[in-house]
Amino acid sequence: MFKFLEPPSNPLKQLIAQLLPLEYPTADCSGKSVIVTGANVGLGLEAARHFVRLNAERVILGCRDLGKAEEAKNDIELSERKVGVVEVWHLDLGSFDSVIEFCERAEKLDRLDVVIESAGLATGIYESYEGYERQITVNVISTFLTALLLLPSLRRTMTQFNTLPHIVIVSSAAHYYASFEERTAPSIFEALKGGDNMTDRYNTSKLLEILVVRELAWEMEKTGAPKVVLNTACPGFCRTRLFRDLPFPFWLGVPIALLLLGRTPEMGSRTLVKAAVADEATHGKHIVDCSVGNVSSFVRSDEGKEVQKKVFQELLFILEKIKPGVVENIWH
Repeated sequence: MFKFLEPPSNPLKQLIAQLLPLEYPTADCSGKSVIVTGANVGLGLEAARHFVRLNAERVILGCRDLGKAEEAKNDIELSERKVGVVEVWHLDLGSFDSVIEFCERAEKLDRLDVVIESAGLATGIYESYEGYERQITVNVISTFLTALLLLPSLRRTMTQFNTLPHIVIVSSAAHYYASFEERTAPSIFEALKGGDNMTDRYNTSKLLEILVVRELAWEMEKTGAPKVVLNTACPGFCRTRLFRDLPFPFWLGVPIALLLLGRTPEMGSRTLVKAAVADEATHGKHIVDCSVGNVSSFVRSDEGKEVQKKVFQELLFILEKIKPGVVENIWH
């Protein structure tokens, strides 16, 4: 059973929570097929390693850099002494065509039980991917394009194998700190195309993930389609390469903080795996430190609920333009 937690109310509690060890994954994943995006390094790599250890039949590393992904595959095979389980597939979330190609390939799998969307981008340097600021493209638009394209395969697995599939969107405590000034704009995603407020953009992208998952989970519940659990997972402050592109002055303090307080990628990945084997009660919920935690006060506010619906509708419009028909996957 999961405990329901409030976010830490003071820095001391937050520090204690950050330093405590998390539950080690022990679930049996025999026979399961798992996709982990961004799995060549950090949290994704360690989550993939756990699934191999937990007897998954197939673990697919969805990565932009195939060379690094092959190194990750070799590392997992060496550490777990298992071959023939890990596969490397190309996936570049900066390209909608790449996302579609990846998901079309995944449709041919005999089963798909778990999708962990761990690939993400944090930067203060503006660049445009597919017409949007790249963190919005990678962390939000491509992430949910992937989720909706893979949803039919997950539902098929539920029907054929009588098991509970999962989509885990790796989010962050950064969503608590988003100022999200664009929330009052006539079109939120249009307002996020430019390079203003770049110091807040990563936080905002993580907040958008939370909002979309909550609304999408509710929409999925309204259908009679086979059950798929959709949740978000916060791995905590971890010593990964996520922060390598942060601008001055953040890169001065972050390495020191990571050294003193950062979890190892393996420790952080435990929450991802926990979310991926959780029960139906976690549908639409936010998993923190291997337990169900609360989202930010903004998300729970009346304003947050209104913005949530607006963000969701805008995103559906964008996704439908990218891949006509994909939105219907929510309800069928």
